[in-house]
Formats: sequence, structure tokens, C-alpha cells
Amino acid sequence: MRQVARKKDIEELFRLYYKPLCLYAAKYLPDPEMVEDVAQEAFIAYWLKVQEGKAPEYAKSYLYKTVHNKCIDVLKNLSDDEALRQMEVDTVDDDNESRSFVWAMLWAAIDSLPKKRKEVLLLNKRDGMSYSEIASKLGISENTVHNHITKALKTLREGAKKVFFFFLA
Repeated sequence: MRQVARKKDIEELFRLYYKPLCLYAAKYLPDPEMVEDVAQEAFIAYWLKVQEGKAPEYAKSYLYKTVHNKCIDVLKNLSDDEALRQMEVDTVDDDNESRSFVWAMLWAAIDSLPKKRKEVLLLNKRDGMSYSEIASKLGISENTVHNHITKALKTLREGAKKVFFFFLA
């Protein structure tokens, strides 16, 4: 039973931190595939620690530090010119970590919206579809589209106030 709980914990960590870790790694690495590999390797390393019974006390810190170290390892294997071009950012980059965490929180909030509300919001904001295009595509009224987007944005604003209050406090 404990093994299942650990697996769920890992899945939750993955949902929460995968995107921000990718954004963090992207500040260092030139290739999106490298970025994804490094982020995935960090989770594998964390999972192996858990399996050994040596779970790090602070998962977020462990994951970011692992990504940072793996980025450095990847950069060491690049030619010197490539590595110099990629190391434009400071090695201690708390702003990028915080920013990527906020983006992850936003996506987590979007993912937590009811299915239809999330779909309508993404069609409008991500895909740039108009209310009438969304209504036609989903077979709902434009007023319903408007209501879904209004409620979704209200939920996201309320969540953002909490997150930013936490960061500013």
C-alpha cells in the first residue's frame, strides 16, 4: 500500500514540477529534446532515491538541483563555443525557478478546471478561436462559451491572488 502512495506522490510531483523544470533547463540547454531528457532524468533519479528508501526531504529542491547539475553535465559535453553561448544565465537563477513555478501553478490551475470549461478556455486563449468558432465547434451557444470563459478566468484570478500573495508575503 505504501508503494502505491509513493507512486501517486511521484505522479503529483511530476504534474506539478515537470513543466517548470523544463523551463528552467531551457535557460541552459540549446535543444528541447535535451531539456526534456534532463527533466525526465531528474524524476528518475528522485524515484530511484525513493526506491532505495532515501527519499530527499525536499523534493522540489532536489529536482531543481538535479536538473541544474545535469544541465552542467550536458554543457560540459558540448564544444566550448556552444557551452559559452548557453551559459548566458547566472548559475544561481532563483528568478527563473520562481517564474517557472508560477507557470506550473497556472497550468495546474487550468488543468483543475472542469473539463468543458478548460476546453473552452484553451480554445479561446491558446488557440485564438473566437466565441462563435468555439460555439460552432462544440455545439453550444456563444453565451455558454462566454460564461465558461468568464468563470474560468475568475477561478484563475482568484488562484493567482493566492499564489502572488504567498510570494509577496
